[in-house]
Amino acid sequence: MKTILVIGNGMVGYKFCEKLVAKEAAKNFKIIVFGEEKRPAYDRVHLSEFFQNGDAKALEMAPRSWYEENNIELITSERVTDIHRASKTISTINEKTYSYDYLVMATGSSPFVPSIKGIEKKGVFVYRTIEDLEGMMSYAAELKKKNSEAKAAVLGGGLLGLEAAKAVMDMGLEPHVVEFATKLMPRQLDTRGSNVLKNKLETMGISIHLSKATNKILGDDAITGMEFGEYDKIDVEMLVVSAGIKPRDELAKTCDLAMGVRGGVIVNNKMQTNDESIFAIGEVALYNNMIYGLVAPGYEMADVAVDQILGKTETLMSADIDMSTKLKLIGVDVASFGEPFMPVEKGYSILFENKTKDLYKRINVSHDGKKLLGGILIGDASDYNMFHQIYLNGLPIPEDAEELIIGSRGEGGKSFGSAMDIPNAAQVCSCESVTKGAICGAIKDDGCNSLEEVIAKTKVTTGCGGCKPMVVDLVNQTLKSLGREVKENICEHFEYTRQQLYGILKVKKITTFDEAIDTCGKGDGCEICKPLVASIFASLYNDTPNKEEVIQDSNDKFLANIQRNGTYSVVPRIPGGEITPDKLIVIGQVAKKYNLYTKITGGQRIDLFGALLNDLPAIWKELIDAGFESGHAYGKSLRTVKSCVGSSWCRYGMDESVGFAIELENRYKGLRSPHKIKGGVSGCIRECAEARGKDFGLIAVEGGWNLYVGGNGGATPKHALLLAEQIDNETVIKYLDRFMMYYIRTAAPLMRTSTWVEKLDGGIEELKNIVINDSLNIAAELEAEMQGLVDAYECEWKQAIENEDIVAKFRHFVNSPDTDDNIVFVPMREQLHPSAWD
Repeated sequence: MKTILVIGNGMVGYKFCEKLVAKEAAKNFKIIVFGEEKRPAYDRVHLSEFFQNGDAKALEMAPRSWYEENNIELITSERVTDIHRASKTISTINEKTYSYDYLVMATGSSPFVPSIKGIEKKGVFVYRTIEDLEGMMSYAAELKKKNSEAKAAVLGGGLLGLEAAKAVMDMGLEPHVVEFATKLMPRQLDTRGSNVLKNKLETMGISIHLSKATNKILGDDAITGMEFGEYDKIDVEMLVVSAGIKPRDELAKTCDLAMGVRGGVIVNNKMQTNDESIFAIGEVALYNNMIYGLVAPGYEMADVAVDQILGKTETLMSADIDMSTKLKLIGVDVASFGEPFMPVEKGYSILFENKTKDLYKRINVSHDGKKLLGGILIGDASDYNMFHQIYLNGLPIPEDAEELIIGSRGEGGKSFGSAMDIPNAAQVCSCESVTKGAICGAIKDDGCNSLEEVIAKTKVTTGCGGCKPMVVDLVNQTLKSLGREVKENICEHFEYTRQQLYGILKVKKITTFDEAIDTCGKGDGCEICKPLVASIFASLYNDTPNKEEVIQDSNDKFLANIQRNGTYSVVPRIPGGEITPDKLIVIGQVAKKYNLYTKITGGQRIDLFGALLNDLPAIWKELIDAGFESGHAYGKSLRTVKSCVGSSWCRYGMDESVGFAIELENRYKGLRSPHKIKGGVSGCIRECAEARGKDFGLIAVEGGWNLYVGGNGGATPKHALLLAEQIDNETVIKYLDRFMMYYIRTAAPLMRTSTWVEKLDGGIEELKNIVINDSLNIAAELEAEMQGLVDAYECEWKQAIENEDIVAKFRHFVNSPDTDDNIVFVPMREQLHPSAWD
């Protein structure tokens, strides 16, 4: 029996063992693994999760029993000190000797600690192991006992540095990030992307210090600050060093293995060193003159080394290593793929930036416009997996490449195909080298019936997890193609669809988020489920966002739409577009008093832009005193019911469209739904109110109204479909009550009525049966529910201004009444607008 010694029991060392024992030939080898730490291998990629639960077991790649079951001898708390190539033996710190036939170095890396005066002081930590984290948590707890406002800095603004900043936040310390470079994540982001990320992190309470060269750690015994220059310093009581890594290659020096100038053990594409019986994998291996700090290349190296040792010599390391990565940093999506930085000679870049939403997207395209070469995504990386596959597989892109970005926004739909369109050979999970074919095959050929079963079968998503959205799509679409049931849960905290959760909250009469998650969920919730549950409560009880503002989307929280310079827009309701001269004058007076930019909207209202946060309650009060209400322009709710002048004025008008539009808008105002709802009422078939471009629309004809549903404008406009013909006003309201309540009950999150009608089994004909023929015998119930919401309506602006605690939240600074002096306006066409950013 030949012996394989594995030095290092990190993620890559463990993966080598896992891949080896999965082979039949593994039974011919004795396997011994050495680990310096006392624990079996654990997941360093998700190390920050330790701060949330303190559970080291939850991070384990496998328990000790796994090693025993697979005939692997695991020796922990034992450091290997020497390799003796001539005798093919190693020595440990306890002066034990072991012989080998094959030696696998998986020693990984250690944190790079810059040579800074005072770096050895108490309170300075590195961010690498569970023991490091335990030391940080203990020290932070002592700091907070002495000073509840204690500060901590992280040295390094790369991937690990920002993870460490999240750890500092989790420990309850005020976080500061210090970076030598001029931007955050300098290897992954361009300057614009870094600025967007920086702004987002600063709004979350993390102070960012760029272009800072630390020359001294201040303090006597313990750290009290960091000095960058004579008059440039910050006061901090703790420092976490996360300034990069250096390979743990000291063993190679003991046996004269070939090494790189800056460290790392040189390997070929077989993962062999200059000694054919010694392999190096992971962050200790220097391949292509590079140390790869991502888990996916390390796992591929482990796979290659296993096959080489077992004699499968055709398995070689990829010549080019894909460094694409997607992660969520402190709750912010960040991704880069391919070539994030585009040399002019290779192609051109298309950029999209929305600073109010902290979104940045950059795609790099070949000069002929036919290939996607790389890109950067910040704030919304939902398209990363598809972009990555387009890049890897050379899939075609739209003739107008900018549609890749524009089409992924809002209601625009996708400008590329689904995950099912990529080749079967396409690698979806780079960590575990799982292809699309293997994922779909697990369902079609191996009988898997759920995502969990596919993961157990293929190990897909078990590495960094970045591929999970695409894997979910592939699993769901494959199951659907086979006619099997697909359960589309809201998120990890609620194992229900929106429709199911709506029913549960209704039946159990649950009225708060905490009660909802305690009764039928788990964990603390997230940015997906919190606004969704808030929307359901509003749809069930007509709760306004004022009741639980902490679970609302940002616009709902402030009852206004935030604009690109941090100010807000105010849109009072003008039902049907009808307004008196007196009310027009009030709007003008308010706009002049608060220096607001005014514009007529497409929904026949007046939008007031540029309101400061602290002015919102005062503006609302003046409008309410004049008879206005909130227009809900910020909510997923009824927006407007647009009208033409109808028979009141128009010589072609066949009915009084304005009056009916006002009646409908006043009936459904404040109605919260899975997505926004717009209506229109046209007095004749000339359709001046564009009723067929709305979620519901009415057109006056001989004998009454034609009622249309399921239309929308936007990037992918759709005509509404005819639901009923020649009906009177009372019947219109009855059918609309049923239609909208059924939509609210059954639609998926953020699904417009147009998509909902399309996806409804039986489409518009089935909807007619439900709404008109009452095929489900729920019409009376739907009408009663709608009437309950109508009766429960309250203006949320009025609620806010009458509650001192709510009013107190509308200010820029929690500890000062001052306004934000960074907001600057400049003249434009006799009004003001935000100044351009540098």
